[in-house]
Amino acid sequence: MKTIILAVDREHPDESAIRQAGEILKNGGLVAFPTETVYGLGGDGLNAKSSEKIYAAKGRPSDNPLIIHIADLESLDRIVSHIPEKARMMAGEFWPGPLTMILKKSDAVPYETTGGLDSVAVRMPSHPVALSLIRLGGGYIAAPSANTSGRPSPTKAAHVEEDLTGRVDMILDGGEVGIGLESTIVDFTEEIPVILRPGYISQEMAEAVIGPVRMDRGLLITDEKVKPKAPGMKYRHYAPKAGLTIVEGSTEQVIKTINERSRILQAQGKQVGVIGTDETVGAYEAQVIKSIGTRQDEETIARHLFGLLREFDEEQVDHIFSESFDTPRMGQAIMNRLLKAAGHHLIHV
Repeated sequence: MKTIILAVDREHPDESAIRQAGEILKNGGLVAFPTETVYGLGGDGLNAKSSEKIYAAKGRPSDNPLIIHIADLESLDRIVSHIPEKARMMAGEFWPGPLTMILKKSDAVPYETTGGLDSVAVRMPSHPVALSLIRLGGGYIAAPSANTSGRPSPTKAAHVEEDLTGRVDMILDGGEVGIGLESTIVDFTEEIPVILRPGYISQEMAEAVIGPVRMDRGLLITDEKVKPKAPGMKYRHYAPKAGLTIVEGSTEQVIKTINERSRILQAQGKQVGVIGTDETVGAYEAQVIKSIGTRQDEETIARHLFGLLREFDEEQVDHIFSESFDTPRMGQAIMNRLLKAAGHHLIHV
């Protein structure tokens, strides 16, 4: 398959390019496109064969649900059987935006899209290119992140091209994304809504709108016997090719521990990488040291995480050490992704 790559302006996307991409979707093909969170790999969410193509292109387990992207609230009625009042309140506050809601599905949504579940994950992105593509592509785009399964999610079209060239019909290049972490997922099929994946929208932000919201107990634990209700809950994700260890503790102890372990590995002839911050990178003793941003701006940490993991792949390091990032608002989302990337290999010092 030849993959077409088209550059599109974020704020004023060329309608002819979007229309071309929309026709691919309506004909059962796959299009990668930018959202405000990460790049998505889109197919017709109401077409079972399109969803099967998405799983095949990513090498993704077929019990890992896909998110259906819509462009207006009215579209929700066709694909869900019931919209709880709290879900309406959340949509009113955070859509368009980085919020995915899990609701009871209607018969219009094939089980191939939902991973065999009777619920469906839905979101309305705020990115102009994504919204235009949804409208011109049939109204319902199923789209996980546009990477091969298990790899760091793509925040640039170049990341998509690296993973999926020859597997998808088209890539719409809308530049670098804004947030860099996937959407917050909230399950509304429970009596008390449950956050299944933390993201830009925090528990506190959700509770300010709808009252009590629970965090899923399995967020920091991998249980292979549990059927996932949301994308990525069961599987190792975001992983660089090198091993990754997170070191948690006081700044002084973290730096000391990472340097000690780096020296041991380097003495064995290993290439070591370190993820630090603007405040700490000068203190490390490894071959490849990268700053993820400043702790004064947690959004930069979130935005740079996946791209940084891919950069270490390019540097061909053997092992990576990372500081932990328990930042005030997005720390839980950042650490959720880092822990999955590290296979939950965390050292506390």
